[in-house]
Amino acid sequence: MTSLRLLVLGALRRRGRAHGYQVRTDLEAWGAHEWSTASSGSVYHALKSMARHGLLAAHETVASTAGGPPRIEYELTEAGEREYLALLGRALSGHDRALDVLTAAVGLIEDLPRDEALRLLRERAAAMHEWRAAITEHLPEGTDLDTWGPVGEVLGLWLTTADTGARWTDRLVRRLEEGAFTMAGET
Repeated sequence: MTSLRLLVLGALRRRGRAHGYQVRTDLEAWGAHEWSTASSGSVYHALKSMARHGLLAAHETVASTAGGPPRIEYELTEAGEREYLALLGRALSGHDRALDVLTAAVGLIEDLPRDEALRLLRERAAAMHEWRAAITEHLPEGTDLDTWGPVGEVLGLWLTTADTGARWTDRLVRRLEEGAFTMAGET
């Protein structure tokens, strides 16, 4: 999964219907160009590709009064809506090590009902704990990773990432349980 696909679908879902420049501007306003692959060219390529695959409907609009060419506006199809929610769910529930994907999903989390977001985040926390257990299950008892050279450093990085990811996820779960954010279906 790429963060760009999730971001473009999320931006279009929030706007309803928009042309590429509007989508790109939204992603830049979110700072996505700093932490994802959301560049000008990649956004336009993603829009065209997703339209070809039936995730977006493309509508040609009238040329601007300034004399520019007609613009193409995009909107999610039913398949695009399903794809967006599936990508959002996978990004929130897994222990994917791609920080840009998780970042995109958290930025769009309000598109989910609170109960669904909580369920997905609890799955993520459990996946982080399972990942940590999988890392340590084959290590001899009393292993000192400092003596394992670069491999020890890699294992240490994974363990730290799993621990930090679980703590961060648990904190977000608590915040949502306490009513943080306005989630889908809430007023």
